[in-house]
Amino acid sequence: MSWPRYDGPEDLAVIEAVPLSERGLPESTYALLQRAAARFAELPAVTLLPSAARWEEPSTWTFASLLERVHRIANALSGLGIGRRDAVGVLCPNTGDVLAATLAAQAVGIAAPVNPGLAASQIRELLETSGAKVLIAAGPELDPALWETALKLVWELDLIVLAVRPDGAEAAKPALSGGFWLDDLAQAVEPGRLLVDPPRAVDVAGYFHTGGSTGTPKIAVHTHANEVAMAWTLAACTTDEDTVLLGALPLFHVNALFVTGLAPLFRGRHVLWAGPLGYRDPALYPAFWRIVERYGVGAMSAVPTVYAVLAHVPVDADISSLTMPIVGAAPLPEAVRRQWHQHTGVELLEGYGLTEGTCACARSFPGAVRPGTVGQRVPYQEIKAVRMDGDGWTDLPPGSPGVLVIRGPNVFPGYLRRTAAGPVADPSGKVVDGWLDTGDLGSVDASGFVRLTGRAKDLIIRGGHNIDPAGIEEAMLAHPAVSGAAAVGRPDVHAGEVPVVYVTVHAPTDPSSLLAWAASHVLERAAVPKDVYVVDEIPLTLVGKQYKPALRQDALLRVVSAEIARLGLTGVTASVELERDEPVVVVTPSAPGLAAALDAYAFRWRFGG
Repeated sequence: MSWPRYDGPEDLAVIEAVPLSERGLPESTYALLQRAAARFAELPAVTLLPSAARWEEPSTWTFASLLERVHRIANALSGLGIGRRDAVGVLCPNTGDVLAATLAAQAVGIAAPVNPGLAASQIRELLETSGAKVLIAAGPELDPALWETALKLVWELDLIVLAVRPDGAEAAKPALSGGFWLDDLAQAVEPGRLLVDPPRAVDVAGYFHTGGSTGTPKIAVHTHANEVAMAWTLAACTTDEDTVLLGALPLFHVNALFVTGLAPLFRGRHVLWAGPLGYRDPALYPAFWRIVERYGVGAMSAVPTVYAVLAHVPVDADISSLTMPIVGAAPLPEAVRRQWHQHTGVELLEGYGLTEGTCACARSFPGAVRPGTVGQRVPYQEIKAVRMDGDGWTDLPPGSPGVLVIRGPNVFPGYLRRTAAGPVADPSGKVVDGWLDTGDLGSVDASGFVRLTGRAKDLIIRGGHNIDPAGIEEAMLAHPAVSGAAAVGRPDVHAGEVPVVYVTVHAPTDPSSLLAWAASHVLERAAVPKDVYVVDEIPLTLVGKQYKPALRQDALLRVVSAEIARLGLTGVTASVELERDEPVVVVTPSAPGLAAALDAYAFRWRFGG
């Protein structure tokens, strides 16, 4: 396969002059892996670090050995009764076997990865909705608490559970109190070929739940055609054939699976996996630049908070190989962009995507970054802004803000819905005539560059992690003194946003006791609100719905007021104005030190008066 030139925005039209159908894409993710093993057999596919602390003790799999491992796990799953329409749950931090098991599940059935950080009740509901028959989970050496959760699910959902060992494990396997070792089953089966018919493009490849929320997330269905098209697009975005990619995001998330899992198979690229915890491992950061030098890392993908931390880690190695640091999943504060560039000399490249769009929809280019945008739409995808009203959608001119909608081979067939006849993908209310309603607000210029201006959804995005405010509100409403609750995101220097909740009470209640209540009743730790504000009333629309823009503006002003107080400024006031429906903080008058403090946040602001 010859790859088109894709170095800048001007290459998009040339790429799309050739229909995607003429690009010679493989039928499925399994066929993609087969082709990679044939073309790049003895090249390194993945290098696995047992942990960040043991970054100098890697093990490496070639493309041929990755395919062999996938064959073994896939054939073991077939032997357990997994068929084309059956789901295999994966509940485990990153290891080589998690990557192989995900590909294997797609080869014989459907991969259904689950965020291990969710509450046990949410994990149970996601696995039950997916109809998983087998659960591949972190074994007792890797995560004892998660293994205990898996064992409970064996009895509750009638699952077969297979335990995963850490990468580089050398000691004898401990005895299991239930389930089986994945490695034992895999070693006992055929490694040279798949023992069932391979999947087709129209077959379902994966069930990926939308961002971890405190209410049970929706499950997005991906076909093999969706996934292969997305992998090709991402592979085309990285033009240097020798680029080593860093894999440090969790494999239950589409970014990790596609950017550092499937896309590298197209061009024989080497991926360095940074241990089970990835970016969540504190030991990674002191060694980060030496890891970049040692393994020649050229590209990485992370959320803004990761870059904010790295921008303050002294560079103690040669990092000239790193040319494509990609950032997405949350708004990028201008201060983080600036600090990173000053610290490393490399530009951050913003991107945009969503699970329902398989992964990525827009990308930026090294040397041609357009600040204020999340990049240009990627090949073979259409993006436009529309106005939504009771009569349907109206297309808006280039540059005009509206709701972003997307069409292309990446658009998912719908959310998983179980019926008496079996699981179905239901696009109702999300996909209209092939166009996916992203729920995001923004504009698209004539060159296809996308500018985000807000979210139509009320999700709170904390460090790239989606939090549904409904779960916070439900927990607070369970308090005997609370009569109303509304959760929103408050701007935060490190996480982009953190959840806070406004409540009304019908009996005198101390906010600290309400905060303690939230800590013990909100299911997911990331969703526990940072503050509880007791108010006289929660703003409502004329039809009685909560009007959260007013609360978000209040939270915004609280942040600005706190910065003014921290700096000891007197006579300085702040207000919020709407410009094209986007809130802008106006601070009067200008004050020393305040500009630097406010630039560290992602919201818009200016001095007035």
